[in-house]
Amino acid sequence: MLFYTPPDTYWGQFDEISKYNVHLNVFERLWAAWYAFMQNDVLATGILSFAMHEVVYFGRSIPWMIIDRIPYLNKYKIQNQKIPTAQEQWKCAQLVLLSHFTVELPQIWLFHPMAQYFGMATGVPFPKFLTMAYQIAVFFVLEDTWHYWNHRALHWGPLYKRIHKIHHQYSAPFGLAAEYASPIEVMMLGFGTIAPPILWCAITGDLHILTMYIWIVCRLFQAIDAHSGYEFPWSLHHFLPVWAGAEHHDVHHERFIGNYSSSFRWWDYLMDTESGPEAAKKRRERRMAKNVKAQ
Repeated sequence: MLFYTPPDTYWGQFDEISKYNVHLNVFERLWAAWYAFMQNDVLATGILSFAMHEVVYFGRSIPWMIIDRIPYLNKYKIQNQKIPTAQEQWKCAQLVLLSHFTVELPQIWLFHPMAQYFGMATGVPFPKFLTMAYQIAVFFVLEDTWHYWNHRALHWGPLYKRIHKIHHQYSAPFGLAAEYASPIEVMMLGFGTIAPPILWCAITGDLHILTMYIWIVCRLFQAIDAHSGYEFPWSLHHFLPVWAGAEHHDVHHERFIGNYSSSFRWWDYLMDTESGPEAAKKRRERRMAKNVKAQ
């Protein structure tokens, strides 16, 4: 045979699975072939998870690095007098990579046995799109709540000085700096990303690891874009007002206070921790209205 693939190779497994599982789509066959080829679910998930995280994190950061070098787009930079230098970005990348290999890799490796204990599925076929969509929506809300209260706590004096200060090294953030933080902060805030799916799986028994992967991709996009430092006319919060985005988080880095949420604006609104000129103006107006009413 011209294109014969031995059965003990990845593509050999793919051919075998394709032969007897014609009802599966090509992505499901590729997925099943990976687990069949590896013969070790923990190893298969660990390699796939870490590779996906690195590809997405740096793959999403690189476009922002290129945008920083395009003068025409400087007008969309929120703090356009502070463009990160190549040296700053390289220094940031070094610490981020160190964190990924020493802090996040062990967590990623432990995730599979922990989630599988609670009934997480890894097989095929994949769950329906709507099932994944509403689960990810729930994860976004839960993570945002965790992030708000823990991020706010990290701005308390001793915790800020010992843990969170490193993340605020850049008062004008850029995409690559999304995970530029101390190991304790990476674990503390990262728990908000990992815990909701595990909790969901423990309660409902309904979670596929593909849903988890898509959730992680969405969360990485959100975090990197929030640190990008760019505000465009087409930015998501213009169409979804409760979305936080770069404009919301950039003010936090510039002023070192307020705007503690990750994805949404409602916690900052409810707890009166919104930051920036517009928020200060609204507070003054509320105080004035309250004083007038009291007279």
